[in-house]
Amino acid sequence: MSAKIKIIPFGGVRENGKNMYAVDVNGGIYILDCGLKYPENELLGIDVVIPDWDYLRENKDRIVAVFLTHGHADAIGALPYFLSEFNVPVFGSEMTVALAKISVANEPKVKNYDDFHVIDEKTEIDFGDVVVSFFATTHSIPESLGIVLKTDEGRIVYTGDFKFDQTAQPGYQTDYARLGAIGQAGVLALLSDSANAENPKMNASEQELAEAIEETFHYRDGRIVVACVASNILRIQQIFDAAVKTGRKVCLTGQDLEKIVHTAMDLGKLSFGDDLLITPEQVEALDPTETVILQTGKMGEPIKALQRMANKQEKQLNIQPGDLVYIVTTPSHAMDTTVAQTRDMIYRAGGEVKAISDELNSSGHAYKRDLQLMLNLMKPQYLIPIQGEYRLLNAHAQAALELGMPADHIFILAKGDVLTYADGKMGLGDGIDVSDTMIDGIGVGDIGNIVLRDRKVLADDGIFIAVVTIDRKKKQIVAAPKITSRGFVYVKANKDLMQESSDIICKTVQNNLDNKEFDWGHLKQDVREHLSHYLFDQTHRRPVILPVIMEVNQHHRRTGKSKTAKAAQPEAKPATKGHQTKGQKAQKAKAADQAPAEHPKSKNHRRRRRNNHVTAMDKKD
Repeated sequence: MSAKIKIIPFGGVRENGKNMYAVDVNGGIYILDCGLKYPENELLGIDVVIPDWDYLRENKDRIVAVFLTHGHADAIGALPYFLSEFNVPVFGSEMTVALAKISVANEPKVKNYDDFHVIDEKTEIDFGDVVVSFFATTHSIPESLGIVLKTDEGRIVYTGDFKFDQTAQPGYQTDYARLGAIGQAGVLALLSDSANAENPKMNASEQELAEAIEETFHYRDGRIVVACVASNILRIQQIFDAAVKTGRKVCLTGQDLEKIVHTAMDLGKLSFGDDLLITPEQVEALDPTETVILQTGKMGEPIKALQRMANKQEKQLNIQPGDLVYIVTTPSHAMDTTVAQTRDMIYRAGGEVKAISDELNSSGHAYKRDLQLMLNLMKPQYLIPIQGEYRLLNAHAQAALELGMPADHIFILAKGDVLTYADGKMGLGDGIDVSDTMIDGIGVGDIGNIVLRDRKVLADDGIFIAVVTIDRKKKQIVAAPKITSRGFVYVKANKDLMQESSDIICKTVQNNLDNKEFDWGHLKQDVREHLSHYLFDQTHRRPVILPVIMEVNQHHRRTGKSKTAKAAQPEAKPATKGHQTKGQKAQKAKAADQAPAEHPKSKNHRRRRRNNHVTAMDKKD
């Protein structure tokens, strides 16, 4: 009986990062990686982006397990959020599982999750319809693995992040014999890394990169701030080695980095002397030529942390005149603008900038010839380029065409595409809806396109707030509009604009009050429209307009004196205007003494009182 196979990308295609792919074999769903991506510039205020798994929620009982290729955020970053909804086992190498546990421990909902399983390149797991095995690859983190799903129709191979490097050290070496054996056994489909597919030049070996770092440390006078991704264990080892050889001490910044370094050290993946690391307080006591500051930033991302250092926003360690900022990570092309801005900030702070990628091709991903070598080793029937923006996926497809692969056997997928293999043929079936889930603080998925649009408008044109108080019964405006502006124009320098805006508001509100069919929603919308047209005509800007309408209801209640009490009071008229006789004064004093004491509240009760009732009509739109 032939197996029915579906391949569904939930991320990692036509974008950088957020790798997550589902392979459905006879109803069982196998998840390959569960990563996040860092937001691009237009995602204002968003911390990270993770895949949307509505489809998986509807089919949660069919999920078999999650298989991880390596410990970078683009492969494990979304795991805490995923496990908070899906209680399934997770498989990965020792180093990958250790980093995944650190990530999961920060999420309160799953901090007690313990269904992790450590595997290696020799492990095979039989799930009945599918046998899952692994193979060693070379990447910038130890124990990086590729994944093989053996089905009745052939093998589905997922490379994960990889490159070929003949000088790789143990723990980072590719098992070429295993790759050849997998190819000889028959590969149905290859999901292959495309992150560096555009690059026609060979990657520099890790030995060359280590020598370049050591040379920079040796010839530089002054303090060195090294920017690196926290989970790039190989690069961190090279930094430690260069520091030892040049007589420098290393200061780690951030709890994330410290946890990763100590975890890698405990597992034997990092080695360094006990006296190498120093605290931020010890940095000031040492000569600048003896120090290295290793900066990784929040969640291991160093660029934003460098901006804070350049702007003197860090508590202890900031950029000083004479510092060299050495960027030994290779940011994605989507970060080019941000990196350029960061460089400018560093120079303004008196520092200098050097990037290892300016001199050497330092990517941890396969370049064009590496991708073609992988294709020749695997000999797949079908190729699915993954991990990269569209142009990178297309470049990978072109590299496959050069090897003679048929064009109709190459599929450049989008998120939610369902690639189906049935009856000996693979093709696109009906897709599913897959969007992005944005994380902002503790909120997961509560930020959508509308909120982002409002944030962008606020960032571009600011906000214009108008507060008006009305009496709907009397159909009049009780208090003149109070106008507040933030990020739009400077109020004191635009008094005419504010006065005309106030007049427009008054006129619009009064027109609505005079209308027999008064409606609060229509009133606020009317104010928005009239103000928006006027402000755009005057400034060519469209701020967020927020009308706040307050209602005052004035009810008058009168309480008169008792007729009986009024009749009981003696009526005395003065003999002459403005004067009283002695007898009249005595009679009045005697009557006052005999009268019962009046309760203090009775006077207030007899007064005319005004009851003002104020209702705020400002509802959040």
